[in-house]
Amino acid sequence: MILRDGCKLVYHRLPWQEPFAPYLLEVLYEDDDMVALNKPSGLQVLPKGLFQQRTVLAQLQLKDWKMTSCCSKRKHVQSHPVPVHRLGRGTSGLLLCAKTKVSKVRLASYFAEGAINAGNKRDKSEFVEERKISKFYRALVTGILANDEVVVTQPIGLVHYPGVAEGLYAACSSGKPAMSKVCVLERLAHQNHTLVQVEIHSGRPHQIRIHLAYIGHPLVDDPLYGIGGHPKFVEPQSASMDSSFAYDGGYERPLQPVPGDCGYHLHAHWLVLCHPTTNKMVKIAAPLPQILQTREERRATTEQISG
Repeated sequence: MILRDGCKLVYHRLPWQEPFAPYLLEVLYEDDDMVALNKPSGLQVLPKGLFQQRTVLAQLQLKDWKMTSCCSKRKHVQSHPVPVHRLGRGTSGLLLCAKTKVSKVRLASYFAEGAINAGNKRDKSEFVEERKISKFYRALVTGILANDEVVVTQPIGLVHYPGVAEGLYAACSSGKPAMSKVCVLERLAHQNHTLVQVEIHSGRPHQIRIHLAYIGHPLVDDPLYGIGGHPKFVEPQSASMDSSFAYDGGYERPLQPVPGDCGYHLHAHWLVLCHPTTNKMVKIAAPLPQILQTREERRATTEQISG
């Protein structure tokens, strides 16, 4: 029918049932300006797609965060902390959030400076030491890395990908500059895996997954990125066989793997930053999953528990 002025159209959509997602958020560090959380793998940071309520942001808004009396009188205090960077849904570990508008602006500028510096680098062997923030990740990759240290400077940009309307980030010569420093921690020859630490100089979407795949060592069980840093296409499976996706009377699972798919082993382990208001250097670390620990670290953990 043709609608006329004053007509009202109401759509009675079936209740939206989001897929299950882990929700426990451990507080690793907190003061009046910022809070660092330990995000579990499988929990999305910001609302998008299937996840609107089961996100880190929603949890931050629900909790009653305490502020000191001195801080509560300051201007520009936000009602709830907000993330100042993102972690992929399948990535676990340290997530930094700002409690005030001032700290949000300053922390965001730290991350932006890293991306700018990565673009200005001419010599990939050069890594800026004096930075306002440095982030270190643990990852388990396929194959055995020959070199103990590799610096990857492959640009990252959007490419067309079925099922992702805005496109997919991948290794792309016309993309934006990106820089990652990969250091071998342990070679697991019997599994054909390598445990690595990755320091990222810039923060492009899926940068670590793309850069490790680009050098021929994608993350173990990464459903999306294959060798070369490009998406790998697999035979689509029936949507009815996957109960982990929401149902709203018409939604079907994408036929190909998408960025939010989990299964890989990547953990934001620790960071060092210049505090946004005191300018003191602060180091924060998130406990490692056992699969991303070295033999020595596992032994130390076992001895600590038994002791």
